[in-house]
Amino acid sequence: MISNEKYLIPVTASIKEALQKLNQLTKNLTIFVVDEKQTALGTVTDGDIRRALIKGLDLDAPVHDIMNKSFRFINKFNFNLAQIDEIREIGIKLIPIIDNNKKLLRIVDLSEKISLLPLDAVIMAGGQGRRLRPLTETIPKPLLKIGLKTIIDYNIDRLANYGIENIHISVNYLGQMIQDHCKDGSDRNLNLQYIIEHKALGTIGAVSKISNLQYNDILVMNSDLLTNIDFEDFYKEFIASCADMAIASVPYTVSVPYAVLETNGGNVLSFKEKPSYTYYSSAGIYLIKRQTIDLIPKDEFYHATDLIEKLILLKKKVIYYPLLGYWLDIGRHADFEKAKEDIKHIQF
Repeated sequence: MISNEKYLIPVTASIKEALQKLNQLTKNLTIFVVDEKQTALGTVTDGDIRRALIKGLDLDAPVHDIMNKSFRFINKFNFNLAQIDEIREIGIKLIPIIDNNKKLLRIVDLSEKISLLPLDAVIMAGGQGRRLRPLTETIPKPLLKIGLKTIIDYNIDRLANYGIENIHISVNYLGQMIQDHCKDGSDRNLNLQYIIEHKALGTIGAVSKISNLQYNDILVMNSDLLTNIDFEDFYKEFIASCADMAIASVPYTVSVPYAVLETNGGNVLSFKEKPSYTYYSSAGIYLIKRQTIDLIPKDEFYHATDLIEKLILLKKKVIYYPLLGYWLDIGRHADFEKAKEDIKHIQF
């Protein structure tokens, strides 16, 4: 995401003014023509100006006469990844994000984003981090530093890299410190809002308090994770499977140091010598449909596992997504020390 102003020019400007505007840019030599209501009307490139001059137009002619009215854009409230892929394939880097009235909301530089996902995100940051005391006696766990950044900053920045700008953060224990640190997100061109938990609401209960979601799908994640999960691949799997909920999961292997017998009554059917079994555990990252929120009790203690059980009981589709990248739940002192070492070698 980038600042709009240097890429904007009023429809009343001249071709010369457009040329001067383009001359100030160091890359992405495209400017967007807007009216007084910030309605996106067209685009102008240096190529448009060259062609206009060849045709004999004067530099004092209005920029309106040479702008491209058939420009590509993304409707913030109605887009999908196929559109983003198509725009990338034809080499467009700057893409305007508009509302239903074609009002320009922001401009995204796709060369600086991994993706542009139509998701709201919720970061659950209300826990007390008891297992990390005394570190968390005066600092909430999400604000503990790993390398140069806090834990929550890694998660916010990764969401932003996937084009997710509307992020809700649930806070309770030492919550004001988290709000003071993250602020409203405007310094990162994000929209950060806070869900105040006046009492503990579990690992997903706070989601029931959100009333201003913008998209049909929501990504919910714990704040004490260090991960380089591919959010786009996770989202694609969720959409392709038409699931009501997707659970990012990590493998957990149990090795049995003895021969294991498979029995039926008193009979031994088979045995395995010192077998290993792989199970999948929740990584604390979920994708859910917006209507699924209605199943979460209002302002009550409620865990993500409670929601999973309810969805299964209702015969809704719940899938798991194997997380193949780096993932660490920073719950104990040993995890915290491991994270500080891993961050030197893992690309986030």
